[in-house]
Amino acid sequence: MEVIRQGQIGGGESHLLDLVYYLDKQQFEPVALSFTTGEMVDRLGQMGVKCHVIPSLKAFDWSVQQQVVSLLRREQIQLVHAHGSRAASNMLWPARHLGLPFVYTVHGWSFHDDQSWAVRTARAWSEKLICRFAHRVICVSQSNAATGCQVFGLGQADVIENGINLERFNPDGTFKNLRDEFGFSADDFVAGFIARCTKQKSPLDFLEAVRLAHTQNEKIKGLFVAEGDMDAEVDAFIGKHHMADYVYRSRFRTDVPDLLHCIDAYLLPSLWEGLSIALLEAMAMRKAIIATPTDGTKELLKDGDNGLVVPFSQPRQLADALLRLQASGELKTRCGQQAHAMVEQRFNARRVAEEVERIYRQVTSK
Repeated sequence: MEVIRQGQIGGGESHLLDLVYYLDKQQFEPVALSFTTGEMVDRLGQMGVKCHVIPSLKAFDWSVQQQVVSLLRREQIQLVHAHGSRAASNMLWPARHLGLPFVYTVHGWSFHDDQSWAVRTARAWSEKLICRFAHRVICVSQSNAATGCQVFGLGQADVIENGINLERFNPDGTFKNLRDEFGFSADDFVAGFIARCTKQKSPLDFLEAVRLAHTQNEKIKGLFVAEGDMDAEVDAFIGKHHMADYVYRSRFRTDVPDLLHCIDAYLLPSLWEGLSIALLEAMAMRKAIIATPTDGTKELLKDGDNGLVVPFSQPRQLADALLRLQASGELKTRCGQQAHAMVEQRFNARRVAEEVERIYRQVTSK
C-alpha cells in the first residue's frame, strides 16, 4: 500500500504516481491510500490502480486508525510505504499492530528553522519516532539525510533521489500554445510559479519579485498556477498591487508540461524542500531556474551554471535574478541546457522505481 496525505497533485503525489506506474506489476500489486480526494486519486483510477480515501486533515488522527487497520486487512496488504510525515503518522501504528513491514520516504522534514522552538522540537521528536520504528527510511537527497542525522540522530537511511517521467517532460515534444490563452506576447519574459500555494513555497515572495522586476521592465510578467491554504492571501496581494494585467493567476491544472513550455524561467522561493519534483520537471523542460538553497536544491543547482540561487525570503534578489535572465539570452539558455542535462543523467523515475523495488524485496524477505 502506497500512502500519502492528500489527493491533490504536488511533488510527493507526482512521485507516487510515477512510482506506481513504473513498479514491476509481475512482482508488486500497488494499492493506494490518501486522506483527501483530488486529481491524483482520479489518475490512479485511470491507471487501473485501486485508491482508497479515508478523510482526515490531521497529522495524527487517532479516530481513523481502526479504519486503516480494517482496510489493510481487507486488501491483504503485505507492505506499507508511507510518503511524508503526515501519512506516516497515521500508518505507523496500524502497520506495527498487524506486523507489516513499514517503509517511510521523507519528502522533506516536517521541522524547519522558521518554526518556534516548541513546534520544531515536537516535530523533530515525531520524525525521530517514525524513523525509529520504520523498517527502512528513504531520503530524497543527501542533505535531507544529513539534516536528520544532525537534528535527531537519524541512523542508516537509503538515499534515492527523486525522478520524473522523462517521456512526459520532454522539451522536444509537442505542446499547446498557452501564451495566447494567458495573454502573453512572444517577446514577454514570463516567470512561472507552478506549485502548491502554501507557506512552504513562499508564493508572496514570488509575486513581490515579479512586481519589482515588472516595475523596472514591463516585459517581465508572471504565470501563477497554484492552489492551497494561501489562496486568499495571494488573491489579496494581486488585487492590492494591481497585478492582474501582468500576472495570470490559475488554480490547479494538470497540463504541467504545457505550462512549463510557455514560461521563460521557473521560480521556486521555498523555505524548505526535500528534493522538489516540480523543480526537476522544470529543469527537464530546459527552463532557467531561480531557487532558494533548500536541502535538495543546493545539491542540484550551481549558481550561474545550471540556475541562479538566491537567499531565503529575499524578493528583491529574486527580482534582480529575473532581470539578469531577461537581459542575457546566453545566461538563460546555458542555465536551461545545463539543467536539462543533469536531470536526463540522474533523475529518471524508472530508475527510482527499480531502487524502491529492491528495498521492498529486502524488507519482505526478512
